[in-house]
Amino acid sequence: MIADVIAQAKEKMTKAIDVVQDDFQTVRTGRANPALFQKIMVNYYGQPTPLAQLAALQNIEARTLVVTPYDKSALKEIEKAITTFPNLGASPTNDGEVIRVTMPELTEERRKEYVKIVRQKAEDGKVAIRSVRRKAMDDLHGMTSEVGEDEVARAEKELESLTKAQVDHIDEVLKKKETELLEV
Repeated sequence: MIADVIAQAKEKMTKAIDVVQDDFQTVRTGRANPALFQKIMVNYYGQPTPLAQLAALQNIEARTLVVTPYDKSALKEIEKAITTFPNLGASPTNDGEVIRVTMPELTEERRKEYVKIVRQKAEDGKVAIRSVRRKAMDDLHGMTSEVGEDEVARAEKELESLTKAQVDHIDEVLKKKETELLEV
């Protein structure tokens, strides 16, 4: 029973870290990266559809990405979605066949804004991990009468060390992303 609670908490914490890492991918670092376009939704025949399902994304230069739609009739909607996506600052150009997206150079001020965004995403991940810990602790305390206080105390220590390891992992990933963002 205790092992199940710990295993479930570990699985949920790992998912929280995966979400943070996915969110970090969407914050640009000065290079055009198809992952930046992961969360762009295009209005395709009245339905919000992920850009990756409508077009192939290809990196041709450090700051240029080519978007090749599978359906040429979606070109205008794809271009509109890229233009209106927040925090991207990209300038798409449509030649009737493909869309070339040029990413602007990052200024020092913009880099610092991105660092703030990344720190907030990391903090959200840490909050998610702590809420998983809190739920697991409540579950463990509910088992005290069945398994005994000593077993619950050992499980709490194990849960605390697991939580610390996961939070430290987020801090490591955050530090790498900050370095990447501030690199000129």
